[in-house]
Amino acid sequence: MTKSNGKVALITGADRGIGFETAKELGFKGFTVLIGSRNKERGQKAVSKLKGLDINADTLQIDVTKRTTIQNARDQIDKTYHKLDVLVNNAGIALADDMLPSNVSDEVLRKTFDTNFFGSFAVTQIMLPLIKKSAAGRIVSLSSSVGSLDWQSHPIEGAPINPAYAASKNGVNALTVMFARELANTNIKVNAADPGWTATDLNGFNAPRSVEEGAKIVIKLATLPDDGPSGQFVSESGTVNW
Repeated sequence: MTKSNGKVALITGADRGIGFETAKELGFKGFTVLIGSRNKERGQKAVSKLKGLDINADTLQIDVTKRTTIQNARDQIDKTYHKLDVLVNNAGIALADDMLPSNVSDEVLRKTFDTNFFGSFAVTQIMLPLIKKSAAGRIVSLSSSVGSLDWQSHPIEGAPINPAYAASKNGVNALTVMFARELANTNIKVNAADPGWTATDLNGFNAPRSVEEGAKIVIKLATLPDDGPSGQFVSESGTVNW
């Protein structure tokens, strides 16, 4: 078993993609990694893979759109570990019928925001008392360059607008700034990560970056030193304009 560093990390939506890669890399660094997954079977399969790599891992059934599942997970973490050192808000969706603001439906907007925005908010708020028990808590929320209003104002030629996804990620950015302000005088650092255009099932694996590349900035923000930044939107290349 990988030597433990005594720290515990929860990654939502971690049974695949960037979330799983993040769990794996944190596990190699000695974290006990908790796989937050809507699907119990997929979560258990992910844990089995991690344990096969000598990583200390467990699974928690979390649907970020259902507060009761988040509260149950918090209670389990509190009972077993008594604290949470790292929270990675990775769970997210992107729906097919999300192209133009003139024709996107209320249903697509609401469903996207329920997971990407409200889900991220609920997990952060509910887990925060446990993060406050950590000697150096870290909160990392997965965002996207398309959630940047600066990027939307100066897009790559031909890039889709994706209003529901982009607006939900812009909301994640706003929450990042606000939680960072509230926690400014604590040992907790709150940041948003832009993993770049990474090949995952979110985009049908139609992207140039690997999950290993996409997870790099997430790992960096999850393991920031005491003098690291807070309230920032960061990619592997540096700070991203809001």
